[in-house]
Amino acid sequence: MGTSQTRHSYSGQSVLERRAERRALFMEAALTVFADKSYAKSSVTEICSVAGLSRRQFYEVYDSREDLLMAAYDAAHQAAREAVAAAVAATSGGSARELVSVGLTAYLDAMVTDIRRAKVAYVEVVGVSDRVEQHRLGVRDEWARTIEAIASNVPEVRAPACGWPTAMAGFIGALNGAAHHWSMDEQRPPVQALVDMLSTVLFALLIPASTEA
Repeated sequence: MGTSQTRHSYSGQSVLERRAERRALFMEAALTVFADKSYAKSSVTEICSVAGLSRRQFYEVYDSREDLLMAAYDAAHQAAREAVAAAVAATSGGSARELVSVGLTAYLDAMVTDIRRAKVAYVEVVGVSDRVEQHRLGVRDEWARTIEAIASNVPEVRAPACGWPTAMAGFIGALNGAAHHWSMDEQRPPVQALVDMLSTVLFALLIPASTEA
């Protein structure tokens, strides 16, 4: 982008600022439309209507509705990564059980407190296309590496007998499955119930019963 375009402004806003504002409006509208109608049954026109913006403005920011879905998915996970990093840093020196609890609480608070975000992250993004599936698997693998990196710095943790990749694939599969079911349930149990259940699974992987003091 040229300097002249960056500097050009309307009502005190630069082009970049206006584009960022529109991106945020489209993202918020997408969460609402995808959660209420489903991604498959939604349209760019509906998203634009909820955002209060035009189709021309949409295609100035996103190439397609699928790109917007992926952007919303990525934003949810980025918020969760930041929340987990902050929670783990605040619990530095804590036990494995403490880290598991605070980490999962931070993750789930970020991902499911807004039910729209949960539906996009665990329901609407599944099976959309090969491109989206590959991206989703890449995000899963990134979380697996994050968990391994955090756990490896805790003295009491032992590498799972089946190896980190397999153990993390199993745990993240359980997490995604539970969160998917939770987000689709009309009478959802408290988020703490998810934390408690998933903490038990992850702690069992990190601290086998035979090695727990």
